Amino acid sequence: MEPHTHFIECRASLPRNMIENSMFEEEPDVVDLDKDSTAFPALEPDEVVYEPRSSRLLVRGLGENDLDDEEEDYESSARLLGMSFMNRSSTHNPSSSPYNRQAPPRSCSCSSARMLVVGVFILVLVASMAMALYFLPGCTFTKAGCGKANSSTPMEPSYPNSTNGELFPWNELRLPASVRPVNYDLSLTPNLTSMTFTGRTVINMTILHDTKRIVLHSSELNITKATFQSVEVKVLEYKPWQQIAVSFPEDLKVGQVCVLTLDYAANLSHTYDGFYNSSYNDKTGAKRVLAATQFEPQAARKAFPCFDEPAFKATFLVRITREPGYITLSNMPQAKTTTLPSGLLEDEFEQTGVNMSTYLVAFIVANFTSITRNVSNTLVSVYSVPEKKEHTHYALDTASTLLHFYNTFFHIDYPLRKLDLVAIPDFLAGAMENWGLITFRETSLLVGNQSSPLDKQLIANVVAHELAHQWFGNLVTMRWWNDLWLNEGFATYWQYTSLMTEFPQLDLDNVFLGVRFKAMAKDCLNSSHPVSVSSQVTTPEQVSEMFDSVTYEKGASLLLMLKTTLPDGQFRKGLIKYLDNYRGSNTVTEDLWNSLTQVGVSVSDMMRTWTLQNGFPLVTVSRMGGHVTLTQEHFLLSADNATHTSNLWHIPVTYVNDSCSSAPSSTLNVSDSVKWLKFNYMNTGFYIVHYGDEGWATLIDALKTDINTLTPHDRASLIHNIFALSRLGRVSFRQVLNLLDYATSETETAPLTEALSQLSSSHHLGHTDCAFTFQDWGEEESVSRQELRSVLLEMACIKLDIYSIVILWCSVVSSRIPGDLQRVVFSTAAQSDLRWLSLMEAYSSTTYDSEKRKILQALASTQDPQSIVWILSTGLEGGIIQTQELPLVISTMSDGFAGHLLVWEFVKENWDRIIEKFPVGSYPIQSIIKSTTSQFSTQTHLEEVQRFFSSLKERGSQMRSVQEALETIRLNQLWMDRNLPTLRIWL
Repeated sequence: MEPHTHFIECRASLPRNMIENSMFEEEPDVVDLDKDSTAFPALEPDEVVYEPRSSRLLVRGLGENDLDDEEEDYESSARLLGMSFMNRSSTHNPSSSPYNRQAPPRSCSCSSARMLVVGVFILVLVASMAMALYFLPGCTFTKAGCGKANSSTPMEPSYPNSTNGELFPWNELRLPASVRPVNYDLSLTPNLTSMTFTGRTVINMTILHDTKRIVLHSSELNITKATFQSVEVKVLEYKPWQQIAVSFPEDLKVGQVCVLTLDYAANLSHTYDGFYNSSYNDKTGAKRVLAATQFEPQAARKAFPCFDEPAFKATFLVRITREPGYITLSNMPQAKTTTLPSGLLEDEFEQTGVNMSTYLVAFIVANFTSITRNVSNTLVSVYSVPEKKEHTHYALDTASTLLHFYNTFFHIDYPLRKLDLVAIPDFLAGAMENWGLITFRETSLLVGNQSSPLDKQLIANVVAHELAHQWFGNLVTMRWWNDLWLNEGFATYWQYTSLMTEFPQLDLDNVFLGVRFKAMAKDCLNSSHPVSVSSQVTTPEQVSEMFDSVTYEKGASLLLMLKTTLPDGQFRKGLIKYLDNYRGSNTVTEDLWNSLTQVGVSVSDMMRTWTLQNGFPLVTVSRMGGHVTLTQEHFLLSADNATHTSNLWHIPVTYVNDSCSSAPSSTLNVSDSVKWLKFNYMNTGFYIVHYGDEGWATLIDALKTDINTLTPHDRASLIHNIFALSRLGRVSFRQVLNLLDYATSETETAPLTEALSQLSSSHHLGHTDCAFTFQDWGEEESVSRQELRSVLLEMACIKLDIYSIVILWCSVVSSRIPGDLQRVVFSTAAQSDLRWLSLMEAYSSTTYDSEKRKILQALASTQDPQSIVWILSTGLEGGIIQTQELPLVISTMSDGFAGHLLVWEFVKENWDRIIEKFPVGSYPIQSIIKSTTSQFSTQTHLEEVQRFFSSLKERGSQMRSVQEALETIRLNQLWMDRNLPTLRIWL
């Protein structure tokens, strides 16, 4: 049976038991810069801070006989769909739910006389104290004792001391809302010899509330002079919160327009944020230097004093002074160049025609060259160092195609006159979406014409993501970092959707499926967080930790689920309405749902259950003849078998079955002749399904009978789900192996790569031999087949005699190795001392960035302790191996038997130096923690990891990624205890 033509896709909704609307109590925004200022006068002016709009979701669990009238309506609707909503965990006692009504006790025991006397005495004592307090004069209790009456003297807030010892006039991490910047006039003069820069920032601002203070951000800047309305003023600084302030004896009045001018000097940063220096060697071997910026999430304050929060949008005019041998770039086109008396040149850029958040400002001073193309009245350019200009063409072609796609799809043209894509030799992130000046790692933008389609797939992915940000993130920006998913979830979703539309040959559908599986791996832990976080996200570390797979991949997965749930075209209409409603403004998640409501789609109640609570559901299918019952519970991997039965989701359910003779009825009753049901068709829903022993058996039999009974994505979904259920303890590992028996006939990329990934994560190698026989060393046109061949050959090289592969490489070294096989061949060769040295020479000489990265991964795969220590030390120092590559090196080494213990020791010994390079909480730090601890599965390692991170205090002990690491080790212990005996027999 052909799944795409004969399968019946049945859609139904799996409602929540009950979600009380009154429980969605929003903490009102104290101020909204996007609205008219007339909303502000009722607020206290200086105690106002920007707070994320937050909601608290309370979901009631239902007992079998615990229904009120409204709940019975939900229950009746559910039963019409053939779905049961008893308590979600078979091990959970309904009466134990804190949300259930408690029956009155059947009997009471009398207190003893002694207890009665003691009770009366306590009551008398409490009553006496209450009366005494009541008759005292109204008093505010402070350290100084009882002062004036409460009604006239509220307790004064305490303020920290600034660097000069004076009180700093603000005591919150978030800035006050009494001042709004309107325009920045920035002048910068970097010196690429001394690696310093000077600057002048002129901020035009409007006073929104009467205030005696202006508070903004500044970090590592030496303010040399400050004037307000042309009068010199004193600047106070509070370094722990990276804030500066100017105080005034009299109130600045509402509506006043004023100007603050700040002159300053600073060092170019030696890390990867702020305004930092970078270098590379040109084709002659000479060292060349440049300066570039990376401001996301909170580093614009390291380049110029500013209101460095996303909601403080303004326009910007930038001037940069340079030496004649360099060019400068910024967000806008260059307006003019002036020769200064010193011989230096000052480039002035047009003022931005759109309001921008500070983290999107960017500027570069370098010796770059470019290629350009005009697309829909926008000049698109790709910049690189001169030696790599020939590697920029694919990026230009891709960006041009995608810019046209986004312009057309969103019905809103890209608003700037130019769009630059710039490859930076030394850049930590994969890329950064600065408006009009997108910056990339060289490996994320540059690719040779002879590079493999897999290499081009990576470039296309990054370019598509960053271009999507020009609408989702730049044009419409989340109000605060707790709703970062409105930026990153959308950009991730559109990177796959746009490429599947415009570049179908890149086979991104398989990649997007793997992304959804990846998101679940993190979201099934207690340490996960909701997509839209209502709790505090204020410190730089908390903000940095929002950049994770939940924000990116889960956010994209939820958008896919929503899109496939809605009628055709409605999702697009809602997004166009969202962009049109809020262009140039800031939003919260509820604004997205409201925009969809405006086009006739009410999804708020459904989507709140997915965005305001962490985790995802496990749907259990039980079947009695033709009647199918579905129940849900929180899929939570926990070493102590804890369950969270209060978490419920509104689940859009899809399924397919083996019958095409008649469609299922609305009651979800199916014909007795239907042999099997497979839920979550094409795995577009963000949930896992358990079919019970009988259900799994029928699906396995169906696959063994005819592998094409299910689509490749559905087969991959079954493999993913059964491994997840094994970790949860709901199925035995023997059942996992029974399903994998069908894989001897599997040839498709999605199910095979998922099976190999799951086995590899448990350090097991599975049945790769059968599929390996289909592989060869020639050119492969299909990108997904290239990916599969690479994975299979890598597994085979580990299982087989590695020297035979090295010999094979030597025999074909005179011809070109296909790009998808380079990493496999290089990694295998690196196990030989002689070949390792040859690879090291190749790493230093190659100009192809994708090939250079594969060679580095091969070098890091060595099992030689001396080589491991040398690479780690060299990566931390920078130079031959750039420090930006250290997380990749650590991740690769951690997969090896010898490497993972040596890497863990290296990280412990060098932690302070590592966090000098990569900020605490940042994605590189998250990656390093996960890589170095995810293989541990013993109590000794658990205690060691816990002890080390506990000792760090403010240097990293409170990171969410640390809690995730500890959870993972405990779960590894549990999995080994459950499944190791079975696995040993199977292997």
